[in-house]
Amino acid sequence: MVIHTDQTPDPQQLAIITAQLGRAPRGIQAVTATDGEGTPLVLRMESIVDGKPFPTLYWLCSERLKIELSRIEAQGVIKQLEARLQDDRGFLAAYHQSHRDYVTQRWQYMSATQQTEAERLGYGDLLRERGIGGIGNWDQVRCLHTQYAHHLCGDNVIGQWLDAEYDVAGCLP
Repeated sequence: MVIHTDQTPDPQQLAIITAQLGRAPRGIQAVTATDGEGTPLVLRMESIVDGKPFPTLYWLCSERLKIELSRIEAQGVIKQLEARLQDDRGFLAAYHQSHRDYVTQRWQYMSATQQTEAERLGYGDLLRERGIGGIGNWDQVRCLHTQYAHHLCGDNVIGQWLDAEYDVAGCLP
């Protein structure tokens, strides 16, 4: 079960996140999804961390989901999805919309000061053009983990497909 949240992680969640990542986290804006036991699944990250663009807005931190998605990725699903994107114009249009949703959310979660700083540092165009997981070519799929993290917090057709085909969310408590 996925519970949508949008809150600063509490000390217990920070300890769980540190264990999940194997290091102290940096750049977390919020925990945006948890499982039925309250364990963080997805983190929303700052767009600029230590003066550099952070590669992804949504970070999948759940070990269960990472393992499940790695298993699916190992089956060659990314190549299958990219072939479908070339052959199915409707799927491609929905995927491009997923990228637009992601970019819109990234800018929406930046304060005016952060947006100004991104522009000053020369990252404005990059943050407006790079889609899910920082990908530049919106006709390709880089990683199921970033797609699924976005799915749990936004409008992502790849994540919807993963749930329909593989019941990814079914691996959660």
